[in-house]
Amino acid sequence: MQPSILTTTVGSYPIPDWLAALPSEQALIDATRVVFDIQRQAGIDLPTDGELCRFDVNHPDTNGMIEYFIAPLEGVRTRLGRSDYEAFARKQSMAFRRKPAAVVTGPLGEGGLNLLAHCARAASVAGGPFKFTLTSPYMLARTLLDAHYHDFEALTMAIAGVLAKQVESLPCACVQVDEANLPGNPSDAPLAARAINCVLAGVTGQKAVHLCFGNYGGQTIQAGEWAALVDFLNSLQADHLVLELAHRPLQDLDALARVGPPVRLGVGVVDVKVNHIETADEIARRIDAAEKKLGPGRLGWVHPDCGFWMLKRSVADRKIEALVRGRDRYLGR
Repeated sequence: MQPSILTTTVGSYPIPDWLAALPSEQALIDATRVVFDIQRQAGIDLPTDGELCRFDVNHPDTNGMIEYFIAPLEGVRTRLGRSDYEAFARKQSMAFRRKPAAVVTGPLGEGGLNLLAHCARAASVAGGPFKFTLTSPYMLARTLLDAHYHDFEALTMAIAGVLAKQVESLPCACVQVDEANLPGNPSDAPLAARAINCVLAGVTGQKAVHLCFGNYGGQTIQAGEWAALVDFLNSLQADHLVLELAHRPLQDLDALARVGPPVRLGVGVVDVKVNHIETADEIARRIDAAEKKLGPGRLGWVHPDCGFWMLKRSVADRKIEALVRGRDRYLGR
């Protein structure tokens, strides 16, 4: 019988050292199989491929959240000069980036982006249902220098249109859209919601949206609070949400209690910004606090706050195990 509260991971997993040292197509397939098996052996209900489909030997320390989606597109230039750097700096749209991911020079098209092929490769070794993730059109748009549309809304919706085609008929149980920039820019919520819903409309399976306040080197990148995003969350046409909570003030749960059905809530109960391995009791207490605030039947998922890519594998693996043990302890399993 399926538990009343399910476990999942958010997306990324630390790149195995041996994959970075000797990269090949077969090594990537083997690594993906290992990442799935680690999660399944721990008891995760809906694992991810660790986002290893985005692995780039030239950037083994990143999870490809931006460049993987942008660089292959038709209508972009990724060879950047001094003037591009300076123009992007004047925008001040993403203070933690020194350069744009690309310059948009013409109408955006799929180009060489092929999410179906990469999702199918993951499906071949998944061993069961899994979740496939992609970055929100809004976040991608904020990384670009636009020399074609000259309109941020048009740029964002153009990206959304490309991604909506990409997610059609993906061979996975769930597609998750990730957004880590909007929490610091809540005034853009209507546009971000429209773009995300455009992508979700192309999904035939379960639909999830992950939001967090950013994570780089254990640091929160975006300032903000969940209270400013309640209307945005209520406007998403998703089956469930995957939200950062373990590294947030407890009062954030008060705001999330205003997110209504039918969307089910997923709350972060594992903090990815610290190396501390949560105990089963700690996880169970966080789940209990969430259930008391959100109300009966509203909590459908528990998970880490964000992806694991910045942690050591030994830490990530034990946090995955703790997540399942804590959920089971709370449910009395």
